[in-house]
Amino acid sequence: MQKPFIVKILFVVVVLLGFTTAYAQDVEENLQTHELTEQEDSDKKSKIQEYINHHLLDSYDFTFFSDEEAGKYYGFPLPVILFDDGLKVFSSSKFNHGETLAEVDGNHYKLYHSKIYKTNAAGDINYDEEGHATNDKPLDFSITKNVVTMLLVSILMFFLFRTLAKSYKKNRSIPKGVGRFLEPLVLFVRDEIAIPNIGEKKYKKYMSFLLTIFFFIWFLNLLGMTPLGVNVTGNIAVTFGLALITFLITTFTANKNYWAHIFWMPGVPKLMRIVLAPIELLGMFIKPFSLMIRLYANMTAGHVVLMSIIALMFIFKSWLGSSLSFGLAFGLAILELLVAALQAYIFTMLSALYFGMANEESH
Repeated sequence: MQKPFIVKILFVVVVLLGFTTAYAQDVEENLQTHELTEQEDSDKKSKIQEYINHHLLDSYDFTFFSDEEAGKYYGFPLPVILFDDGLKVFSSSKFNHGETLAEVDGNHYKLYHSKIYKTNAAGDINYDEEGHATNDKPLDFSITKNVVTMLLVSILMFFLFRTLAKSYKKNRSIPKGVGRFLEPLVLFVRDEIAIPNIGEKKYKKYMSFLLTIFFFIWFLNLLGMTPLGVNVTGNIAVTFGLALITFLITTFTANKNYWAHIFWMPGVPKLMRIVLAPIELLGMFIKPFSLMIRLYANMTAGHVVLMSIIALMFIFKSWLGSSLSFGLAFGLAILELLVAALQAYIFTMLSALYFGMANEESH
């Protein structure tokens, strides 16, 4: 009687061991699959992050689209202009999108993280303790993608307003064609920005700059929303240059009342004048700094958020998640059209406000 019972127990133990082994193998396979999936997701996220960073940076070639896995780039190279023991001019195609060195007059240059470094024939990059490259960087006057975009926008604006001016002469101050679109915007800048902030007496001498800065920023912002990968107003060097021009115009066209309110404010006790003068002087530089940061930060944040939401379509593996990402990206893109015009308006309005403060009459 005992043998059949023992045999049954052994049979149950063998079956349980078999199920346990199969389950363990299944768990191990699932874990390996999960690890591979996590690795694929991590690689995909890294590629997306790299693509977003690449979109935000300037480049030495104008690439419309590319297939990095196949190593194909569709666009055109731009001239590289360096000053390193003399003028060095060559095509950015020598860098081959950062994969090769450029040898010019016996010197070797390497494109590393969107910057040009002087290096040896092996292309070595040296680093300090914090991981920053210590190689010499020549003075760079290259025609980059952002520079080309600004030149194209400048040429476009020249022909648009030249056409508007000609239509005024030919049609007795009645615009035709594209002038019908531009005239309401010109009147808006004049009547809603320049005159209220500067005054009817002196607004005319600032109108050319205000119109230029408004349309220049607006057109650049609109181009930044195209698939061309242009991010001019998201470049802090560009916004710094625009803010610097506003600062210089404000400083060199200011009257004596403006300087009196900064260094020796009328109607304020003398002791307080001494205390407030450094603060007012500091405010002279804070105003253009706020112009620079506001435009740069808003446009950069808009690009990052929009591209991140678009990237979610490639991360989600369900039709529901991808559809929601597409809908959200579409809605945000429409909102970015408003932001593009709003940032141009804010920059122009604040510039006009600073010009008005610089020409304020004494009370």
